[in-house]
Amino acid sequence: MRGILSSALLALALLGVPAAHAVQPDEIMSDAAKESRARELSRELRCMVCQNQSIDDSDAPLARDLRLLVRERLAAGDSDNQVLDFLVARYGQFVLLKPRFERQTLLLWLLPPVLLLGGGLALWLQVRRRGQRGTEAAPKLTPDEEARLAALMAAEKQPPAS
Repeated sequence: MRGILSSALLALALLGVPAAHAVQPDEIMSDAAKESRARELSRELRCMVCQNQSIDDSDAPLARDLRLLVRERLAAGDSDNQVLDFLVARYGQFVLLKPRFERQTLLLWLLPPVLLLGGGLALWLQVRRRGQRGTEAAPKLTPDEEARLAALMAAEKQPPAS
């Protein structure tokens, strides 16, 4: 039990540690405002190699190239939306960690709530059916069965012969 508790505490402590960023010192822009924008954009973009990390967290060479491309576009004067539009045009919606709500991603956005509602409805119906089954009357016993039951119950009440 003590080992489980210490493992749980360690896991909680590790959750509080901020993620290590893979941005190299030579990538950092001299303008702090633009660097801040670049970091925010990098957190929104998926590493195409790792696929479950942002390019801000990934050490993959492609992630570095994307970070540099973001900084290049910002240095050229592009807005945040222009940078994202450029990358989406080049790599598709998959490059965004949080895809936009568009016709192509409609299923991606609507399927989880529909499945959740469907599961809730199925669970509600199942609980309702079980509740109705519990209210049904027990089947009637025949006179022979009632006599046998009475005999068994009487035999149960009799003290054992010693």
